[in-house]
Amino acid sequence: MKKLLYGLTLALLIVVVTACGNSEDAQTSEEETEGTASQGNSDTAATRTIDTLSIGFVPSREPEEIITATEPLKSLLTEELAELGYDIGEVDITVGTNYEAVGEGLSAGTLDVGLIPGGTYVLYDDGAEVILTSTRAGLSNDSNNPVDWNDNKPTEPSEDQVTYYRALIIAGPSEKGQELADKVNNGEALTFEDLNSANWAVMSSSSPAGYIYPAIWLDEHYGKTITDLENVVQVDSYGSAFARLASEQLDIMVTYADSRRDNANSWKNDFERDASIWDETNVIGVTTGIYNDTISVSKNAENMNEDLKTAIQQAFINIAQTDEGKEVISIYNHEGYQEAASSDYDNERKAQELVQSLN
Repeated sequence: MKKLLYGLTLALLIVVVTACGNSEDAQTSEEETEGTASQGNSDTAATRTIDTLSIGFVPSREPEEIITATEPLKSLLTEELAELGYDIGEVDITVGTNYEAVGEGLSAGTLDVGLIPGGTYVLYDDGAEVILTSTRAGLSNDSNNPVDWNDNKPTEPSEDQVTYYRALIIAGPSEKGQELADKVNNGEALTFEDLNSANWAVMSSSSPAGYIYPAIWLDEHYGKTITDLENVVQVDSYGSAFARLASEQLDIMVTYADSRRDNANSWKNDFERDASIWDETNVIGVTTGIYNDTISVSKNAENMNEDLKTAIQQAFINIAQTDEGKEVISIYNHEGYQEAASSDYDNERKAQELVQSLN
């Protein structure tokens, strides 16, 4: 009787243990199935479709040149963003009629992304958010003394990556331009009257190299600003300014430090000068350093959110690390990108405040 009772008890125990094991296996299998299904839904949800991603460039080069050079960016950006979970129907690239047009587009939300200088960004930071700062090759010249730039021509790139650049005040081949250059190269200080007697070309008032920092330079050296000059024209691009300098319609232009390298071929081939740009132009003023260009996004665009900002940020960093990407971004002399914060451009804000007070 005891043996029979023991056998029944043992059999019951085996049944219970087996049932529990089957229940746990079933639960585990169910959890794994749910996890797989959940992961599949997450992947589906992560792919977001954007019909058009609009990008605006400022006209620091000839607009057609920018459009042609940046055409490959459309496919590069589409591919990178696809890897980051975004299906982009079309990348639309435009060049603003001026710097302000791109800033206004970001503020209005008609542009999603803008490649704009720091000065333009701080003017429109109510509607634009900086996400990247460009890096670029340094130059063989980085002196505050214009004579050093003239004694060491041509200016060549260096291997160092920098996050700033300078603006130069350049005198052209006109009689007045050569007169001012001769004074500087002979060690004579220019007076404001010297400068005021010349014809100047500047960019729009939000351009760091084409307006803001040259205005600060004038204030620091003469207590004057661009609006105090009697003969100033605003041009739509640096290429236009060099064309007018070459034709001797203008005596002085303001520009970024490596712009003569960018326009050396045009100087002889398009503008039909006999001598090189290095022989016929001279630096007569050098500004302090200007923090590099930004990639900024709209705060008001319908497409924009935190996830897309992060994806765009990573996409441009990745693109800049490829040979094809480097070629595209070289149109702006960019060589790479690093993450940026609004506070990086506090000096630009001070510069803008000074320019507005001078005006």
